[in-house]
Amino acid sequence: MSTPLSDVALKGHAWPFEEARKLLARNTAAAEVIFETGYGPSGLPHIGTFGEVARTTWVRRAFQLMSDKPTRLLAFSDDMDGLRKVPDNVPNQEMLQGYLGKSLTAIPDPFGTHDSFGAHNNARLKAFLDRFGFEYEFLSSTECYKSGRFDEALLTVLRNYEKVRDVVLPTLGAERKATYSPFLPISLKTGIVLQVPILEWNAEKGTIVYEEDGQKVETLVTGGRVKLQWKADWAMRWLALGVDYEMAGKDLISSVELSSKIVRAIGGKPPEGFNYELFLDDQGQKISKSKGNGLSVDDWLTYGSEESLGLFMFQKPRAAKKMYFDVIPRCVDDYITFLDNYRKKDLELAQKLENPVFHLHGGEPPDETYPVSFALLLNLVSASNALNREVLWGFIRSYAPDASPENNPGLDKLVGYAVRYYEDFVKPTKKYRSPTETERAALSDLADKLRGFGTERDAEKVQFEIYEIGKKYNFEPLRDWFKAIYEVLFGQSQGPRFGSFAVLFGCDETAKLIDRALAGEFVA
Repeated sequence: MSTPLSDVALKGHAWPFEEARKLLARNTAAAEVIFETGYGPSGLPHIGTFGEVARTTWVRRAFQLMSDKPTRLLAFSDDMDGLRKVPDNVPNQEMLQGYLGKSLTAIPDPFGTHDSFGAHNNARLKAFLDRFGFEYEFLSSTECYKSGRFDEALLTVLRNYEKVRDVVLPTLGAERKATYSPFLPISLKTGIVLQVPILEWNAEKGTIVYEEDGQKVETLVTGGRVKLQWKADWAMRWLALGVDYEMAGKDLISSVELSSKIVRAIGGKPPEGFNYELFLDDQGQKISKSKGNGLSVDDWLTYGSEESLGLFMFQKPRAAKKMYFDVIPRCVDDYITFLDNYRKKDLELAQKLENPVFHLHGGEPPDETYPVSFALLLNLVSASNALNREVLWGFIRSYAPDASPENNPGLDKLVGYAVRYYEDFVKPTKKYRSPTETERAALSDLADKLRGFGTERDAEKVQFEIYEIGKKYNFEPLRDWFKAIYEVLFGQSQGPRFGSFAVLFGCDETAKLIDRALAGEFVA
């Protein structure tokens, strides 16, 4: 039965609604719709993991608004994969060198806390997802193979051995073509996932034959005795689990296309989904874990809120975006703006559903206000030299008497973020300069005007007078006036509306700040 919310969602333009409509058009006969995200557990969860699960969750919620059909999100760990190289960021690396080629769940945990390296990283993944409140069902590749959950799909691949092989061979080089098989037997002697040619296959018996140490070995493809090459594995997994939706990074487009051909060859249907763009560093280079040129989740959450990170992931997922520390303040304040806009009384339901905060909070954005922006807090820390929460809250309470850490917990978090961000990124880059003669005269005039305002709390009124002084001294363009204010007073070329800052810091205190700058204290 449709509701006004579902009717509006069906026509929504936000990208999660567009993706959800693909699932509605899929016309699957299954009793439920399955979403999947994949994870390679040889490394620890990272910011890309957060992005993929968050984006998939937003599509899932959008679909739930449009359909009564049950849904599940599978977080799948490919922990049966063989360890190809020892990660740089784990202990006991010499020990791990002796287990290269073995499944991650057959390798001792270098951290000494779990039964295997795979189990350790799976636990880290689940703790990571739980931290953000994602709803998911965790699946282990090892458990799916060994429990028999994949048996029928593996036998289907075996029955279609030539078809699968013929799909893959055109994508391989001459040397790889000569030995390729979708099946990777697991050695009974060493436990290593073997990259060996398959000499024979028998669909009726459900077996393959390979050679190891000069001897032919026949093994069943069921019960965890083999693993599939990963592109065939991906396709088999889609078939076995009935996956309807899975997204992937732009770097995996060719892999998605090949796995889609494989799943069709074995009688399945590839899932819906899209390819999101990869993140870039401040130089426009692709972020790489090995290069260490990106941000971790903990990096971001040291200086910005979870909501701001979510907003960064939500906006323009198909566009390449630079992801470095400088983007955090803008994302924090953009989130505040979207939240304020969502609460406007005259906002129609359709407009609310287009707002990112609707999706970030599962349709229930918090009833919280932010009387002060992150940019203003950064300037407040700079102007007051206050790195103490209570001092900063003193300014905030003077500006917004009803605000408090108890009533505005989100703002209280922002105070902490602002102190850390200022100390680590703003303060080290400050470059004050002396004013020109014209700027000195204008700033002196501004200080007098601010003293005359006393305890004025109307930011627009103060901003108007700042504009008027800029016009009076013939700043052209007028933005040069505001640039001068920030370079002389704060050692930076831009900032939030200065009128808003003046009423937050206090007009009289701001006048004193100008006096100190004109006296040369900051340049010295």
